Amino acid sequence: MGNKNTEYLRKPEWLKIKLNTNENYTGLKKMMREKNLHTVCEEAKCPNIHECWAVRRTATFMILGSICTRACRFCAVKTGLPTELDLAEPERVADSVVQMNLKHVVVTAVARDDLKDGGAGVFAETVHAIRRKNPFTTIEVLPSDMGGDYDNIKTLMDARPDILNHNIETVRRLSNRVRARAKYDRSLELLQRAKDLQPDIPTKSSLMVGLGETFEEIIETMDDLRAHDVDIMTIGQYLQPSKKHLPVLKYYSPQEFQELKEIAMSKGFSHCEAGPLVRSSYHADEQVNAAAKMKHENGEKAVAGR
Repeated sequence: MGNKNTEYLRKPEWLKIKLNTNENYTGLKKMMREKNLHTVCEEAKCPNIHECWAVRRTATFMILGSICTRACRFCAVKTGLPTELDLAEPERVADSVVQMNLKHVVVTAVARDDLKDGGAGVFAETVHAIRRKNPFTTIEVLPSDMGGDYDNIKTLMDARPDILNHNIETVRRLSNRVRARAKYDRSLELLQRAKDLQPDIPTKSSLMVGLGETFEEIIETMDDLRAHDVDIMTIGQYLQPSKKHLPVLKYYSPQEFQELKEIAMSKGFSHCEAGPLVRSSYHADEQVNAAAKMKHENGEKAVAGR
């Protein structure tokens, strides 16, 4: 867990969050409870929940229950034996998307290693339900590695989400320590398979920093993601959810995040969000637009070059 000197680094000024609990925020919270829905915004203690819920009116739905079969040392989501599948959940999520009038929705899930398909079927049904009830909403899916099974990935990609997001989370050297059961190369493989199955769908991945990685290792991770055709990257500061979780070893400054963003963009990512409070779903609506714009521009260049 690190020594006592590293466990309690003082949070810098730039990590102080301005709370906004207006009626949009309280209304969304009430609706989530009434529909028995979970959000990763709440379960993972996301620092941007007030901005997203109160200002942007966006939310990341967490399907397949609220109990994860993995115990990653960075994550605040509960671990244990999951409950049975709720087959009505996709329709409730879709109804909520309509009620909230979302222009972009992120659908994530706990890891369900107890299910043969890793939850891919419920993910696909949720995408279909949202499309059926709100066809103009763009949809981003953020699954676990689903055991790296090709058929599971195909089930998900056949539903044709607008973005496939799967998080690498940390650099290769730290992966086994930080992520339970997940494998660095398996995550890269999933991202590549998703692109191979549906080349026109943008792929995305997220990296946490502050866990003891070196600057060179961050750059290597960018290169690994680009080598597997990942289009969008987000980079954010790891924050320790509780004393039981891994300690923060470094707080990166806004200037360092800006430098990382510039490096990522120079490597060919269509979009990169990087900052102390950036999380995987942060400003996700802007990212899908950036990816679509780049795809359009690349198409025009290809036509011009014939």
